[in-house]
Amino acid sequence: MVYKPAPTIAIVILNWNGQKFLAQFLPSVIAHSAGHFIYVVDNHSTDTSILFLQENYPAINIIQHHQNLGFCKGYNVALPQIKADYYVLLNSDIEVTPGWLDPIIALMESDATIAACQPKIKSYQHRNYFEYAGAGGGLLDRLGYPFCRGRLFDSLEKDDGQYNDIFPVFWATGACMFVRAAAYQQSGGLEPAFFAHMEEIDLCWRLQKSGYQILYCGQSEVYHVGGGTLPASNPRKTYLNFRNGLALLYKNLPAQNFYFTLFNRLLLDWIASLKFLISGQPADGWAVIKAHYAVWQNRSYWQLKRKEQLTQKPSHLTGWFKGSIVWEYFIRRKKTYRELDLNQFN
Repeated sequence: MVYKPAPTIAIVILNWNGQKFLAQFLPSVIAHSAGHFIYVVDNHSTDTSILFLQENYPAINIIQHHQNLGFCKGYNVALPQIKADYYVLLNSDIEVTPGWLDPIIALMESDATIAACQPKIKSYQHRNYFEYAGAGGGLLDRLGYPFCRGRLFDSLEKDDGQYNDIFPVFWATGACMFVRAAAYQQSGGLEPAFFAHMEEIDLCWRLQKSGYQILYCGQSEVYHVGGGTLPASNPRKTYLNFRNGLALLYKNLPAQNFYFTLFNRLLLDWIASLKFLISGQPADGWAVIKAHYAVWQNRSYWQLKRKEQLTQKPSHLTGWFKGSIVWEYFIRRKKTYRELDLNQFN
C-alpha cells in the first residue's frame, strides 16, 4: 500500500481595516482548524489590525501589502508566497463551525478534477436562512446574472436541509472558496482588473473551460455577516458589480452567442440604471453608466483577455441556466431555485 501524506491546507484571510471582524471570528477559525496553516493578508489597513494580531495571535502568519491591492490582486500577490496543496480563501466576517474543513477536503481529494468547492453559506444574523454571497452554490444565467441555490436576487430561502447535498455548480463563492493551489496558479488566479466583486465567477468559468469541476458541499457550513467592506446599497458596489459583470461576459462568452448576449445584457443594465434614477437612487443609476463607460474605455485590455480565453477548447459548463433569471424572477415571480425549470440547466 502506497502511503499518501495528508494534504496541506492554508486558510487565507484577506483583511482591510477589519480588526473588529478578526477579533470576533478569528477565534472560531483557530478553534476549528487545528493542525492547518492560518494566514492573514493585510491590504494596508489603517486601523490597528496588525498590532491586534501581533499582540493577541502571535502564531498567525501575516503577509502585509504596502497598499490596498483590492480583493483580487491582494490574493494573487500573497498566495504564491504560501506553500500548500489547498487554499481556503476566507472572508474575515465568517464564523466557521466544527468539522468545516474535512468534508470538502475529502471530496476534493477523491477527484483531482475538482478545482474549487464551497460550503453551505448561511446568514450570521438570521441563522436558519441562507446568506446572499454563495448560499447553496453559485449559478449563472445566459445573460451573465449570478444567482444561487437558496438565493434568487434578494430572496433568501430558509435552510430546511434542501441543499444538504454535493452538487456541481458554476461558481464557488469567494467568501469561502476552497481551491486547489496548482489549479489556481495555472489559471492565473483572480482577474486583477476586477479589484473586487464577480472575481470568483470569472475564475470558476476559466477553471471549467480548462476541464475542472466546481462543486458545492452541503456537509460543511459557515455563517457569513455579509457586506463587511461595502454595504448592500452603495454606488461603489453597484459600479463594481455592473462593470465586472459586463467584463465577465466580454472575456468569456463563446463567439456564437457573443453579440446577442451582450446586447441583451446592455439593454437590461440600462433599464436597471433608469430604475435606480426614478426610485431616488441617482448615484447608483450613474454608477451603472460609469461602469459601462469604464469597460468601453478599457476595451483593448478586455479584447486581449478575450483572445486568451478563445484559445481554449470549448468545454461543458455546469451550473449554466439557459433561461433568464431576470424574466423568471421579476415577470414569472419565481422566488426560489426549486421553482425554476431544472431542465434548463446544463
